[in-house]
Amino acid sequence: MLKKVNLKSAVDAVDKLYVYEKIGRLNGHNLSVVNVENRTLDFHIHENSDELFYVIKGSFHLEVDEGELIIVPKGTRHRPVVKSLTKFLMIELDGTLNKENSGDLYES
Repeated sequence: MLKKVNLKSAVDAVDKLYVYEKIGRLNGHNLSVVNVENRTLDFHIHENSDELFYVIKGSFHLEVDEGELIIVPKGTRHRPVVKSLTKFLMIELDGTLNKENSGDLYES
């Protein structure tokens, strides 16, 4: 069965910051939306998976503007820096994100 998801509606329905709401799966990858504000994560590397950020609203420091996406290749050291409210779609291989590299509110 096909499932249609409106990204803006899905991320707007998340009422807390830093909570990753899984909206789908694709070939072993999780698709999650999240609202982030005033947050700088530690530098980290995902050894086994690329990570995709699609900015639904706002912007953050990795040279990404609203409506654009960036793919961080596996093994690439990176650190998202978010100053103002930014809404993301993230796609990553199941098991890539965890509380250590995504914050205490991440749930597997």
